[in-house]
Amino acid sequence: MAQIPNLDNASIDLTSLRDQSKKELLNILKNIRGKKCLVIEPKLSGSLSLIVETALLKAMALLLSAVDEIYWLVEQEHGVELRLLSPEPLETECTKIVYLVSSKLELMKHISLHLHDNTSKGLQRECFLYFIPRRSVACEQLLKVNKVHELLTIGEYPLYMIPLDEDVISFELDFAYKECLVDADTSSLWHVAKAIHKLEWSFGVIPNVRAKGKASFCVAEILDRMQLEDPVNTSDAVPEISTLILLDREVDMVTPMCTQLTYEGLVDERHLDGGGCGVGSGYGVCDMFFHVNSGAVELDASIMDAKAEGKKVKVPLNSSDKLFRETRDLNFEVVVQVLRQKAMSMKQDYADISSTNQSVSELKDFVKKLNTLPEMNRHISLAQHLSTHTSKPSFLSRLDMEQTIVESESYDMFIIYVRVYVVQYFPKQLTRLATSVSSISISNFFSSVEMDIIFFYHASLLRTFGFRCFEYIEEMIHKQESLVNVLRLLILFSVTNSGLPKKQYDYLRRELLHSYGFEHMATLNNLEKAGLFRKQELRSNWLTVKRALNLVVENVDTANPKDISYVFSGYAPLSVRLIQQAIRSGWRPIEEILKLLPGPHFETKRGALSRVSSYESLSGGSTTVDRHVLIDLIENLKSPYIKFS
Repeated sequence: MAQIPNLDNASIDLTSLRDQSKKELLNILKNIRGKKCLVIEPKLSGSLSLIVETALLKAMALLLSAVDEIYWLVEQEHGVELRLLSPEPLETECTKIVYLVSSKLELMKHISLHLHDNTSKGLQRECFLYFIPRRSVACEQLLKVNKVHELLTIGEYPLYMIPLDEDVISFELDFAYKECLVDADTSSLWHVAKAIHKLEWSFGVIPNVRAKGKASFCVAEILDRMQLEDPVNTSDAVPEISTLILLDREVDMVTPMCTQLTYEGLVDERHLDGGGCGVGSGYGVCDMFFHVNSGAVELDASIMDAKAEGKKVKVPLNSSDKLFRETRDLNFEVVVQVLRQKAMSMKQDYADISSTNQSVSELKDFVKKLNTLPEMNRHISLAQHLSTHTSKPSFLSRLDMEQTIVESESYDMFIIYVRVYVVQYFPKQLTRLATSVSSISISNFFSSVEMDIIFFYHASLLRTFGFRCFEYIEEMIHKQESLVNVLRLLILFSVTNSGLPKKQYDYLRRELLHSYGFEHMATLNNLEKAGLFRKQELRSNWLTVKRALNLVVENVDTANPKDISYVFSGYAPLSVRLIQQAIRSGWRPIEEILKLLPGPHFETKRGALSRVSSYESLSGGSTTVDRHVLIDLIENLKSPYIKFS
């Protein structure tokens, strides 16, 4: 199956966007006449494979003399030699070298070394450098310092976004979250706004914009400036996208710290096996799951029952795979049942075809079913590998701890206790307190002595809850389980409780450095800068937000889900609840809740059709039929992306 996803069923015409990017890349190669060596940054290999196949570039070499060699990854693919861009000298007979890289200073150093090597050996090579998506002043300055800038012909390949699937576009900004919150570098926000503005050139000005978070607010402002400087036609034509929802990742840091339990979610997890792997594995050696990268997973050939031991195979996972399309969003337990039923059905068909006389048409139908056998075998192998890990006690106990932290059961117990206590001992205050009690508002109704009594019991419950969590995390540290797993739990507790008590914070920080090495001091400092792992200073708003948005749902039917909470077996992602609210009725009904979350919020209307509400357009109003919502999750931990619905 081709790795490039089929976009025929996309909500909007993503195929035209991909074809445009492909055309721009091939034009760059065509305009440089003669044989050439294309040197590509390793990270871009997966991204470009979603736009143009390596086989097509090789065909260009044969038909148009466009590319003679492609130095990419250390592997053979479609008969093309692929290598990493590195400081090592570039061995090729081509006299024209084309570098295709992102704007990173480290890559400029590698290119400088290549050019100095050419000069020292007296090689007459014509070198071209194309930045993705745009050139950087800092990179060019470094090239000038290294005295190689004049040896290069510099251009841009404006690849701002890549369709990952029929409903997802990625900005390929892997470090946007760190750059914005830790390094105070907001250049990625301009990149996001530019990508959205390019979409508007194809599909019309988006009339409704709703944003939450500092970065989202900044993107919306940049987008408005771009519309003033480079205006998209705002005629009476109905835009294909009715609403843009911008959300900072910082608004919902709980969800990425939890373990998804859908098939695709588990495949994409970055958990590591903590069963006695030791310190070395804590840095990512013993992968428990695979991690989807550019619409594919790379795994050991042995998992796919291949004979080649020790080799890696790349398995595409997108909507072009009909079985994956059917099962990707199902709970993993349900996926196992679906695969079992399909296998039994095929077994029965084989038995029928062997034992009875079948007509030609029936034989033809059976052969068609056999065409799905490679897909089924692939997913059965993946499911079997996942099952061996999801059934481990370490995985199940970590999952239980995640749910315990998210549910904040000690706070729920506190609320129940306060209600009972108030009824019994404070009947006068009950009329003022009514039935709504929270740890934030009750101080308005009780004296300081009464509050001391109430919070004495609350502190006892909280200590019990916190002790259980800290004890579990401490045990993980002493077992030297994956540092990623430990930090995820710590961050989850810190985010839902507005930090850790000073005593536990200092102790766990010290234990982490002793167990995993003092080289991780920078990691912990960066987490503190980002507000993910810090000392407790304010009272948490998590309980109020959780209750107001119904983030924890009991008795979830994972086989026939009716709510998004099935993804985490009871926890509904905060970001999804916000998106649901934004689509249905905007921010106004939940303004008080939004004030409890990080960053400002706002909603505005743009363009000629801004008078039409987004709810009308989504509900099929006569003037805005077949329009869609564009959801942009900015500063995502993996890479910022936009989602269509």
